[in-house]
Amino acid sequence: MHPRFSTTFLFFLGISCCLTLPISHEDSEDIDEFTKQDLQFAERYLKTHYNLHSNPAGIMRKSADTVASKLREMQSFFGLEVTGKLDEETYELMQQPRCGVPDVGEYNFFPRKLKWSKNNLTYRIVNYTPDLKRAEVDRAIKKAFKVWSDVTPLNFTRIRSGTADIMISFGIKEHGDFYPFDGPSGLLAHAFPPGPNTGGDAHFDDDELWSTDSKGYNLFLVAAHEFGHSLGLEHSRDPGALMFPVYTYTGNTGFLLPDDDVQGIQELYGAGDYDPNPKHPKTPEKCDANLTLDGITDLRGEMMIFKDRFFWRLHPQMVDAELVQIKSFWPELPSKVDAAYENPIKDHVFMFRGRKFWALNGYDIIEGYPKKIYELGFPKNLKAIDGAVHISDTGKTLFFTGNKYWSYDEDTQALEKGYPRLIEEDFPGIGDKVDAVYQKNGYMYFFNGPLQFEYSIWSKRVMRVLNTNSIFWC
Repeated sequence: MHPRFSTTFLFFLGISCCLTLPISHEDSEDIDEFTKQDLQFAERYLKTHYNLHSNPAGIMRKSADTVASKLREMQSFFGLEVTGKLDEETYELMQQPRCGVPDVGEYNFFPRKLKWSKNNLTYRIVNYTPDLKRAEVDRAIKKAFKVWSDVTPLNFTRIRSGTADIMISFGIKEHGDFYPFDGPSGLLAHAFPPGPNTGGDAHFDDDELWSTDSKGYNLFLVAAHEFGHSLGLEHSRDPGALMFPVYTYTGNTGFLLPDDDVQGIQELYGAGDYDPNPKHPKTPEKCDANLTLDGITDLRGEMMIFKDRFFWRLHPQMVDAELVQIKSFWPELPSKVDAAYENPIKDHVFMFRGRKFWALNGYDIIEGYPKKIYELGFPKNLKAIDGAVHISDTGKTLFFTGNKYWSYDEDTQALEKGYPRLIEEDFPGIGDKVDAVYQKNGYMYFFNGPLQFEYSIWSKRVMRVLNTNSIFWC
């Protein structure tokens, strides 16, 4: 093992020691929910990904500051509430499957721009996983390299013998590099930064179930992430980036490299001559003055606010809104939602995209969906629903599309007669289109571009005009 890489990765998986958590008397009830195994797991996580050093003296009060600082570092990286204490939200994130490369410190001992000094690189697939056909592995690896060559001057050529710049292999537990895998889930793969010998090499845990779809772990997505490390990229804090450390299934077709990753790799290698997909998706910023929304619904007391391939989870007990990708919760759903609403009596949430809609019970998609929107009674030439809201007091659901809206009776499961009607006539002051809408405490909140309109259901007039981003208290 070369000293360069033993320093670079900072894995401390084989060291055992009790985790010293910063606990005060008022915290003692919270920490009681964690078992000794939970605390040991949390310690290993901080050692592996945040360079937490063992305290050879064992449990000592002075080491609590070190643990707290590493917990704060992790919480800051993932956008959690920064407390320096092990709480349920932090522990749940620790349990998510992820890349084995540390989130901090891995490249900090060297010049910041670790990169290859040449644009023509070779790769070799040393062995294969039994989960997939060899041709499927070959295609996934080739496609993963193309993600990066599309936006840079880099070229990747496969060789079938000898030593390549990037050697690709599958292994389990201790697999020859002193950075062992940990069995199913947990650490999925890791890769070394550019350099000689093992530099650039990528290793995949063969205790995982590898797939070409949403089952197990998608080899293409994990490989594309690891090859980012092979080329010199660190982990990103952007939850929409390919280089975000936690695994997220983002769909099997039409993958577009996010803008954050493009900016990172082009800082190292520059842009290529031709980008076949120049519109790279950006992660929405909740306090953007020009923020627009796609849909809003409640789900058992939690508000879900949809924007592009993401939604924000806004829970009354949460300090801040959590941004997650739609596909990470529902791989079967499209990567974008047009509208959504909750029927609390049925305990169902309905999501719409184009001419199709899905029904959810909690976070589970109900069998028999998707269905076509014309099955609700809409004209067959209607292409999409722009917004939807359920009015609990009347039992009616309003559907908005273009400059018109319909009223749907949830009891009779039929559209009411006399519709569609013009939005401007029945809801004066909100404009002639609706991007998203929800109702709360006798008011309907209509979103139209960067503005939202607080509309009184009973006095039938606009009470306030607010910025769209004020839903996040911006």
